[in-house]
Amino acid sequence: MSVVSNNSVIIDSHCHFDFAPFAENPTQAWTQAQQAGVKAMVIPTVGNSNWGTVASLCQQFSGLYYGLGIHPFFSHQHSIEVMTELTAALIDAKDDYRCVAVGECGLDFAVANVNRDQQLEWLQAQLILANQYQLPVILHCRKAFPELIQLLRQQLPKAGGVYHGFSGSYQQATQLVDLGIKIGVGGTITYSRAQKTRATMTKLPLSALLLETDSPDMPVAGYQGQPNRPERLVDIVTVLAQLRGETYAHIAQATTLTTAELFQIKL
Repeated sequence: MSVVSNNSVIIDSHCHFDFAPFAENPTQAWTQAQQAGVKAMVIPTVGNSNWGTVASLCQQFSGLYYGLGIHPFFSHQHSIEVMTELTAALIDAKDDYRCVAVGECGLDFAVANVNRDQQLEWLQAQLILANQYQLPVILHCRKAFPELIQLLRQQLPKAGGVYHGFSGSYQQATQLVDLGIKIGVGGTITYSRAQKTRATMTKLPLSALLLETDSPDMPVAGYQGQPNRPERLVDIVTVLAQLRGETYAHIAQATTLTTAELFQIKL
């Protein structure tokens, strides 16, 4: 297990904590994360099948927060009526301080037999809801960056958002940052071969970056073939600090404040 080397606290801005292996024993999993210095965690949802599960999970443990959304990978499993359900869920969660975002939402054109028009329509609808309820968005994007940027410019999320699991170029990152979208830094940077992404993370202002594991996906270097875990955020911070020539404590403090501000989390 990764162990933090000082008293710095960090926030995992993207963790599917309702998935296996965490679902089997969430108490133990959250305790392990906290022991590594993880102060809080944002859990995105993927569709109406897990909105209630995640909301209940966040009520059980202090420090867990969630977003409500429809992941593009699962959009084909829903009918358009789900947008009415999402609106109702956001209304129900309006007074729940744990509901901090709309998402996970976005575009995934890498999916087989993708319905691009449907994905674009549903992302636009979720961007509108984010503005209506003054919430930031948690964005997923694969093989659709030009379309995403165009839609964000047309329907700018006024409360901001984060492009999770970023692995693109500096030019792409600056387009997002210019729109008020933060960049999610994950396990990709722990691999020496990810030179483009590593270089991008050294050029961007630290204020533009959030930390994430995307657990149980996106394993960090050295743990390939194993489910990723929120405590391995420590490894990501360590590498980011080395790449930027900054201290672990500085990275931890700055990203924690940025994440808390974006999601209105009271530390």
